[in-house]
Amino acid sequence: MKKVLIFVFAILGYCTTINAQSIIDADNQHNPNDFYQGDIITGKKAMPFPSTRIADVVWDNIVWREIDFNEKFNQFFYFPVNNETSTQGRISLVNLIMRAVRNGEIPVYEDDDMVKELDLAEAIKLLVGDPYNKKVEALDADGQPIYDEETDDYVMKDSLVTRSFDSTSVMKIRLKEKWYIEKQDTRQKVRIIGLAFQYLKETLTGGQALEWSFWIPMDDMRVRQVLVNANAYDENNNVVERSYDDIFIQRYFDSYIIRETNNNDYNRYISDYLTGEDAILESQRIEDRIFDIESDMWEY
Repeated sequence: MKKVLIFVFAILGYCTTINAQSIIDADNQHNPNDFYQGDIITGKKAMPFPSTRIADVVWDNIVWREIDFNEKFNQFFYFPVNNETSTQGRISLVNLIMRAVRNGEIPVYEDDDMVKELDLAEAIKLLVGDPYNKKVEALDADGQPIYDEETDDYVMKDSLVTRSFDSTSVMKIRLKEKWYIEKQDTRQKVRIIGLAFQYLKETLTGGQALEWSFWIPMDDMRVRQVLVNANAYDENNNVVERSYDDIFIQRYFDSYIIRETNNNDYNRYISDYLTGEDAILESQRIEDRIFDIESDMWEY
């Protein structure tokens, strides 16, 4: 019995020593900003979508929809606005896209047909336009305006003004989607084809006008690889790791349809033939009809 007790105490002392050593080692390598244990997953890979044979598709429809950042549910797209990366590693969607465009990581196209690919210079020109000449006050060596007593006015000179793009001016994004049904399972599926954002562009007269940017091919693996490695902002929980790729695949956003290809002889936007409440009801009617098609294909 005495030998058993000695053995038990010896084991307990050994475990205590190991535990104490582990605590000491952890303390020596402690990060003062984070006390959590575990590895942060980095370098995630986007999972390719399954291929679809055109012969298996029994119905499809293309719709365009808009996501408004003014809606509270969608504000994680907009924040953080201070810089391209926040203290929690978050980045706004537009800053993420623009950083990838500047680095040449993703392709961009002129319009939603996504046929003409733009290089970086063409993409930036589409966003901000060409530099333009503007009359400004001439300054002396001390940086003070030069006054001309003969004309009783300040001396003016031509100055080349280069416009810049402000990511915080983006308040909407537009998606182009294909909805389709395969005959094997008659399940309705959706694939986001492209994305563009609406922003305020400075005009030659110094004012601002709403414009649409170039288009991003959302079905391109290069784009999805950028999206999957960037987590969206969550104002309620810093630990949540929901990438922008997850958001679009899971359709974690609020939106409304603005155009469709089917049942529209002129292929128009809803705003071209309806306004106000009628336009809202038409958007909802198209949404409901798309969802009803899947159930209508089943036979009992």
